[in-house]
Amino acid sequence: MKERLKIPYPVIVEGRYDKLRLESVIEGHIIPTDGFGIFRKEEKTSMLRALAEKTPLIVLTDSDGAGKLIRSHITSVLPPERVIQLYVPRISGKEKRKSEASAEGILGVEGMERELLYKLLEPYADAEAVASRMAENPLSKTDLYEDGLTGGAGSREKRNALCIRLGLPVGMTPNALLAALRVLCTYAEYCALVGRDEVTK
Repeated sequence: MKERLKIPYPVIVEGRYDKLRLESVIEGHIIPTDGFGIFRKEEKTSMLRALAEKTPLIVLTDSDGAGKLIRSHITSVLPPERVIQLYVPRISGKEKRKSEASAEGILGVEGMERELLYKLLEPYADAEAVASRMAENPLSKTDLYEDGLTGGAGSREKRNALCIRLGLPVGMTPNALLAALRVLCTYAEYCALVGRDEVTK
């Protein structure tokens, strides 16, 4: 079994079972939102804002509707440049501790294989490399517009197709996709993905 990853950034998850699962994969500060409790607990929101002043935060919520709502709330209260969006794939199934599957019938963070979570988080074990990648990537919403990923006919379908290629959940908004792309890809890699020549910015 691989040693646990040392992740220098706090990781925000939905619940305590997600936290327990992640503790088998990483060493670091894992913060559960208590599900929708994040909407009612101003002190937790204040803590996240204070942390964001000192370090980027990784958001790793489930890929179902509830997870998207929680992610959207967290993103709305934090500076976008201080948030690293990570996504688990939409995999059908049921967590072992539950008698029934979730409403959408997909696994959450707690149901993910350890190896999958390890691969997802491994790139963030090197804080300097992540900071450099985020700071130097000029990818913008203009690029998404010019490449047909937003603001035009078929944009949603093109975003979904790109999400599938990258192992991201479908249905992402342009802003969410942009945030993920700026961490996952260099500008050159993005250009290759969408099939155009890189333009110097």
